[in-house]
Amino acid sequence: MSLKTLSLAALLSLAALPALAQTQVVRIGATPGPHAQILEAVKPIAAKKGLDIKIIEFSDYVVPNAALASGDIEANSFQNQPYLDNQVADRGFKIESVGLTVNFPIGVYSKKHKSLEALPNGATISIPNDPTNGGRALLLLQDKGLIKLKDGVSFKPTPMDVTDNPKKIKFVEIEAAQGPRVLEDVDASIINTNYATAGGLDPVKDPITRENPKGPYVNLIAVRSEDKDKPWVKALIESYHTPEVKQFIEEKFKGSVLISW
Repeated sequence: MSLKTLSLAALLSLAALPALAQTQVVRIGATPGPHAQILEAVKPIAAKKGLDIKIIEFSDYVVPNAALASGDIEANSFQNQPYLDNQVADRGFKIESVGLTVNFPIGVYSKKHKSLEALPNGATISIPNDPTNGGRALLLLQDKGLIKLKDGVSFKPTPMDVTDNPKKIKFVEIEAAQGPRVLEDVDASIINTNYATAGGLDPVKDPITRENPKGPYVNLIAVRSEDKDKPWVKALIESYHTPEVKQFIEEKFKGSVLISW
């Protein structure tokens, strides 16, 4: 057999292999902190399944879905279902959840007060300015008895939906990532766990109160709808949902990040 024939046979043999037998690059968008750190733990496991994961960090919650929808990345890991539903409804993205990841109970932080009860009349509280996380913050304050919201607001209330505010709390809406940076300027700030961690806060010890970990705010991995049944998606979820990743989360975050699969 000639060298040319051998080369052709080798190429045909490679072509006949399953798609994931050849390394496939998968770019995954994530916010800095736990989401990106967990994906680093997923990388070596996914490599054994033929995936070369490239983690692309985004500093906000808006761009990762746009980047996914436009094809700049293949997946993202940063959001919960209410946020994804809101983005799909508002912007028409054809993206969807393919697997659950972890939960980050949102917390109320303060440099000036030791409890919600200690907040003075007219206190200022910063909340995220995106509809889902801002609504989540207000629902937390309602759950803790600080305010009441009008009926039927679902997961996206705004300060306009506050019907009872005995302490005359003033709400300051800011980008979610800015929560730790404004702590000196407000009485309290409601901060997502990943941004609290990135800002040097301890999401278990530092909040003056914390969200109940049960509820709809479990995070997820999203892909374009056209890709959801592709082999690499299954391989990615299987790589994430492993005992090794579970152990990493438990040891690394010590209760600030809760496993949700």
